[in-house]
Amino acid sequence: MTNVFGFLDKERKNPPYRDVQERIKDYKEVTTTLNKEELTDQAERCMNCGIPFCHSYGCPVSNLIPEWNDAVYNNQWKEAYERLEITNNFPEFTGRICPAPCEASCTLAINTDAVTIRELELNIIEKAFTEGLVVPHPPAVLSGKSVAIVGGGPAGLAAAQQLRRNGHEVTVFEKSTKVGGLLRFGIPDFKLDKSVIDRRLGILKAEGISFENGVEIGKDISVSYLRNKFDAILVTAGAGQPRNLPVDGRELDGVHYAMEFLSQSNKVVSGELKELIINAKDKNVLVIGGGDTGSDCVGTSIRQGAKSVTQIEIMPKPMDWTKPHNPDWPDWPRILRTSSSHKEGCERKWNVATDKFTGSNGKVTKAHLTNIDWKTSENGGRPEMIKLDSFELDVDLVFLSMGFVHTEHGVFTDQLCYEGVKLDERGNIAVKDFCATDDGIFAAGDAITGASLVVRAINSGREAAESINKFLSK
Repeated sequence: MTNVFGFLDKERKNPPYRDVQERIKDYKEVTTTLNKEELTDQAERCMNCGIPFCHSYGCPVSNLIPEWNDAVYNNQWKEAYERLEITNNFPEFTGRICPAPCEASCTLAINTDAVTIRELELNIIEKAFTEGLVVPHPPAVLSGKSVAIVGGGPAGLAAAQQLRRNGHEVTVFEKSTKVGGLLRFGIPDFKLDKSVIDRRLGILKAEGISFENGVEIGKDISVSYLRNKFDAILVTAGAGQPRNLPVDGRELDGVHYAMEFLSQSNKVVSGELKELIINAKDKNVLVIGGGDTGSDCVGTSIRQGAKSVTQIEIMPKPMDWTKPHNPDWPDWPRILRTSSSHKEGCERKWNVATDKFTGSNGKVTKAHLTNIDWKTSENGGRPEMIKLDSFELDVDLVFLSMGFVHTEHGVFTDQLCYEGVKLDERGNIAVKDFCATDDGIFAAGDAITGASLVVRAINSGREAAESINKFLSK
């Protein structure tokens, strides 16, 4: 860095959100961007530390963060993009929705504000697209080998691009109508506009990757067929089985998994569906689960015109932390986080358990809840839940957003197991170096780990592609 003391002279500046009253009326992205001068100032805050924890510890894809920070500071945007492209297939996705573990492990975060790494990443890739730097890189030489990828989410797409650039014929099979996985059908447009996905798909198609949408492996096409037609199979089907809430009244109309709600909302926004099937307009909404998916349900409900939105979490309220530095550096801090959706109008409660739902004429009308406390186990085991006072909420819609347990089980996994694939104790696909079998079936992403971050899925897809490439080169 030309000015290694920039972090002493410049303060962190985050791009502001759009005005609340404006953004809740549409599904456009809620964030704005910094101008060129502000971005240069933010890049200047990178201190060129001797051991960049952001790169080596925080970032799952090992982005060369100090290098592209330096390039931005010196107005070398083309070089910044070239450094970014080395490690990350889709920085336009991670620059929007990654929680930025790199910033949590930034050396500055030991005692002050971290560098705005994610914002710089996003602006580098967007400027690269604007200036025509993001172009297809089809292989110069074909290998004569072919790979089937089952699942068109970030892990599958990253693997597809890496494999294609190694000269293999790659076909991505996606059971949904469009490619993208949870990027397309789970994350609302106000966080990730779907034109961003389509723009990248244009690059992937131009590189020679084939896509078969609306094809469910196990039903429309068998695993055995893929085995005969392709030299290798990569399963990146994700962790699609949501965690259920087995309480009385779960079967009532109005109690839905979060993804049922979010996916149909996204399809209406894109024009794929004409009208909402699950509509929060004028409804009292209860969101069970305090994570990102729950937050997305909050923001979507507000945009649909919900009468009220309440979000509950069974775990204790995280620590309120107003200081700029990371209290758990270089690890991800367990502190209270408030999303843009929460700021749009939502009541949040912690240490609340759900006892049951009741209703009228088959429709949910009340949630019966209990305030709880957690008693630490004396022998260091699992904490004990202590029930306190009970209360009720009038509800018209309930969204279960308590995470995902494993990849979906069914005909597809049955056929995989018949071919020699095994499931681990959590119900995910068991692998060793991404190999599910010794003879050509691989798996990556959430299908092997359970639900995780988009950036981890990208990295998993990249590493799986390397393993497949070695297998095909034998």
